[in-house]
Amino acid sequence: MTKRRLGRSELFIEPFVLGTNVIGWTADEPTSFAVLDAFVAEGFTAIDTADVYSRWVPGNDSESERIIGRWLRARGNRDKVHVFTKVGSDMGQGHKDLRAKWIVEEVEHSLTRLQTDYIDLYQSHWPDPNTPEEETLGAYDTLIKAGKVRAIGASNYDEKLLGHAVDLAKSNGLPRYDTVQNEFNVYARDKVEGAVQDLCVAEDISGLHYYALAAGFLTGKYRSAADASKSPRGGGVVAKYLNDKGIKVLAALDQVAARTGASLTEIAIAWVAAQPGVAAPIASATSVAQLETLARGARLTLSAEDLALLDASGR
Repeated sequence: MTKRRLGRSELFIEPFVLGTNVIGWTADEPTSFAVLDAFVAEGFTAIDTADVYSRWVPGNDSESERIIGRWLRARGNRDKVHVFTKVGSDMGQGHKDLRAKWIVEEVEHSLTRLQTDYIDLYQSHWPDPNTPEEETLGAYDTLIKAGKVRAIGASNYDEKLLGHAVDLAKSNGLPRYDTVQNEFNVYARDKVEGAVQDLCVAEDISGLHYYALAAGFLTGKYRSAADASKSPRGGGVVAKYLNDKGIKVLAALDQVAARTGASLTEIAIAWVAAQPGVAAPIASATSVAQLETLARGARLTLSAEDLALLDASGR
């Protein structure tokens, strides 16, 4: 695998980021440790979490960061992995929050939960329409200068917001977003393709995109309404993706699978990694077997013919 640089930062990663929204939710602590161990053993380093994961589960209190922190301490491998986390989600204050005061306070909580003294990539999780971007970038500037954050990124930003942040960084000597994390996969492309992707390529902003498997739909597990019962989120997946477009995408993935011998999961991961401006897809795993499949996808190179077929299927 060839490492990819994140924007203009000093961070270089392999083309696969482990998503950890499932940690403390559908993956308990022993399972999470096993998946994290397997991820590192496969030669990958970038682990993506957020302060809010997985507070939607009754009784959970930022369990993803806490479990990752215990794993880092148990393995003693902080210098061998890249830890990405996010700030800005509603943590009980009732609104999205990228105020400087909140960021400077919340980073301390993340550092404590993660049992580390620095975060490799700190990301604005959601736009905050009530806080000027200049204030947000100023807070990140403080954290970078203090050595608590190495680089910053944005998540769920459109071209207008991301472009505004780029311009502010240039004109005010503030840190720039080196990454953007939006929803992006063979089926769903509107949050990236076009203006956002063009901006990323022009400004050296690296895409680290989530839902690479469309909540599991692109694994091929859901092919009829009866398949909705295959997972807790199956009903939503079937309702959202199992339509004429989804059937066309699955058919294209099936064709590529027949030609390559790769699974649909591997092909979907490889497609995202091959797109312009993308450093790595983000995907989560609740078992070592799933992680091994994702790793194979990160190493898979699709032909121009297969890429073109998949491109056409999702439009």
